[in-house]
Amino acid sequence: MELKLENLSKSYLRGGTMAVRELSCTFTPGVYGLLGPNGAGKSTLMNMMTDNLPPTSGTITLDGETIGKLGAKYRALLGYMPQQQGLYDEFTVERFLWYMAALKGIPRRQARETIDGAIKTVNLERDRFKKLKGCSGGMKQRVLIAQALLNDPKILIMDEPTAGLDPNERTRIRSFFSEISKDKIVLVATHVVSDVESISKEILIMDGGRIISRGTPQELIKNMEGKVFEVLVTEEEHQAAVEAGYKIANVSLTAEKTCLRLVSDEPPSFGQAAVVRPTLEDVYLWLVD
Repeated sequence: MELKLENLSKSYLRGGTMAVRELSCTFTPGVYGLLGPNGAGKSTLMNMMTDNLPPTSGTITLDGETIGKLGAKYRALLGYMPQQQGLYDEFTVERFLWYMAALKGIPRRQARETIDGAIKTVNLERDRFKKLKGCSGGMKQRVLIAQALLNDPKILIMDEPTAGLDPNERTRIRSFFSEISKDKIVLVATHVVSDVESISKEILIMDGGRIISRGTPQELIKNMEGKVFEVLVTEEEHQAAVEAGYKIANVSLTAEKTCLRLVSDEPPSFGQAAVVRPTLEDVYLWLVD
């Protein structure tokens, strides 16, 4: 299975700012992390990949056929979790999933087993009869994940799937994505670097409508070697570092001084700086303004 994006662009207004610019990439089974700030074009890209939004130019093909030509056949292979929680407050968790199963055309006898499995996957078994209006934000997030899984999709596109989840649920969902990715394309768009760092075969960093860097987490981190420093500073030196425009990845307090984690081409001109091992968060900070 190969999902291919070629010279994909999207402009919402004629002659206006391009939300996505001549983007090309190829997806095969595995987990992909899509990182980028608000306004980078991630949601626009996902809406084109789910066939909810036509591109201004370029093509999206699955195994050589355009998704527009495949139509309903392509959409039957998709599972999509949007970032917005547009749920029906009076529905229970289970009733909402029955409703979504009907919309997806899943036969009723098959739907029961599918719904039970999805509820178990997102750990909502004790809350299946709870009305959505009484669910927390994290529970609603898990309901959205569950509905995306109902048709056993071959292409799973998730927009901020772990937003609002506690650490245990984050770990559970992360592990699940990793387990199912052997025969599925799983694209996870997120601001939480740790959600994709350990499970992604490839990380895509997006800004200004383009993919500005891509590679395995290990490749991206290796390229940052020698550019991350930790230095003990006084309060005055800390302020000077901020004013000088250093990219500060972390600030921690010691007994007497402050420890700054800096991302820079050169060691800072103050304090006793030590080179430290970079992380994917350092990579993201370095590449995205």
